[in-house]
Amino acid sequence: MRILRRSVIGAALAAPMLARHGWAQSNDWPKGPVRWVVAFAAGGAADTVARNVGVRVAEIIGQQVNIDNRTGGNAVVAQTAVLQAPKDGQTFLIDAANQLTNEFLIKDIPFNYEKTWLPVTKMSIFPQVVAVKEEFPAKTIQEYIAAAKAKPDTISYGTPPAAGMGHLAGEELQRRAGIKLIHTPYRGGADAARDIGAGAIDSVIITTSSIRPPLAAKKARVLAVTSAKRAVTFPDVPTLAESGFPGFDLSDWNGLFAAEGTPPAIIQRMQQAVAEACKDAKVQERLAPSGAELVADSPADFGAWLKAQRAQLGKLIADAGIKLG
Repeated sequence: MRILRRSVIGAALAAPMLARHGWAQSNDWPKGPVRWVVAFAAGGAADTVARNVGVRVAEIIGQQVNIDNRTGGNAVVAQTAVLQAPKDGQTFLIDAANQLTNEFLIKDIPFNYEKTWLPVTKMSIFPQVVAVKEEFPAKTIQEYIAAAKAKPDTISYGTPPAAGMGHLAGEELQRRAGIKLIHTPYRGGADAARDIGAGAIDSVIITTSSIRPPLAAKKARVLAVTSAKRAVTFPDVPTLAESGFPGFDLSDWNGLFAAEGTPPAIIQRMQQAVAEACKDAKVQERLAPSGAELVADSPADFGAWLKAQRAQLGKLIADAGIKLG
């Protein structure tokens, strides 16, 4: 309730300058409160980004941004809720890798992801780390790979969940490094972090935020990050891309989507509002502890990135024989 109240207050305070920036409601959008349907549970990383960015977006567009968490069905529940709403630019979807992987993992989905969902903007990325338990002998990613080559199918790595971005990053690392690991899926990053802290598994591929508790307790070591660039929160940790695997870029992420039929002009204006919100110093400060790195790229850039990732992940899922259930 506090977040929604701040949205309303912010909108009222921002009203005098909205017309100067072209956001006045005389342009027929927004017609009322905007709804962001989040495909993830309240309190998680994607939800935290949505709520913090949404507060600032509400101030910018002069209307409340309501967060509607709809979990289940690998995001199909949230996706269906958005498709059932009018295509008037009042309802958007916040989704992640399900947009790219569901078509390869779930049969009989009643829509085509590439045609049904229009990219608005990638809101943020959550860099992932390759980390080992404290007593594991490897001190570098090269030593980790050497250990895996010496003893195939003996080193375990945990990720949240099966077929998630951590799992896919692990499969890609195995493919490119020529190693074989034992995958252990977890319900969430906190569960994987707990077990590596307890020494129950050898390694994990989880987000920079999830690894912090065992790292702070000196029960784990980070060897590399899976993002294209070094993580802001771990600037001294090398990327896999610079560790012998050029182009390696498999981070967790979330993005804003509109249903097919939403006016392009509204998509553009929503992207502009999100981009402005993501540049706000207070928004960035609030999100820093989550490890989220704000992006807010253009619909065209986001769409091109989705196309490339879809092709890569589809092949990876097929080659690795990844299945749900």
